[in-house]
Amino acid sequence: MSTRQEKRREIDACTDLLRRAVAAVFTDYRGLSVSEMNDLRRRLRQVGVEYRVVKNTLVQLAAKQAGAANIDKLAQGPTAVAFSFDDPIVPAKVLAAFAREHKQLQFKGGLVQGALLDQAQMQAMVALPGVSELRAQVARGFRGPLTSLAVVLSAPLRALACGLEAVRADKAEGTGTAA
Repeated sequence: MSTRQEKRREIDACTDLLRRAVAAVFTDYRGLSVSEMNDLRRRLRQVGVEYRVVKNTLVQLAAKQAGAANIDKLAQGPTAVAFSFDDPIVPAKVLAAFAREHKQLQFKGGLVQGALLDQAQMQAMVALPGVSELRAQVARGFRGPLTSLAVVLSAPLRALACGLEAVRADKAEGTGTAA
């Protein structure tokens, strides 16, 4: 197999990943040991994110084929990319947590749903809640009014039941005195 075919295969694989991904976070991994890289890959894999070390020229060609924004600024120096296919915020959160423990890992920027983000924007994205957190917040938002509605709708029935119980208690007292 020739080197040209291997490069073509790598470009096609990166193109496919970029087309399918909702987010691609570019990092500089310089200074991380092999065991640290394996730990990072394991953490990302647990949340469904694929982390690949890429050749800059090949990922640039793949981005052009995928119709992505110009990533030339991101693809400089040692580059690894975290591809997320479900939640655009998850890879940034995992990478930021890892970077707090290992200062060598640096954000370069990323592509989020086709938009090019720089390093500062990626750091700001870390503060945003993830998709699952947003869903939980929406569910809590619906639960409050629905609970209030259930209480309001059950109030007349509860009042009727209390009234009937009072009438029954009065009749029971009245029956006991007359006998």
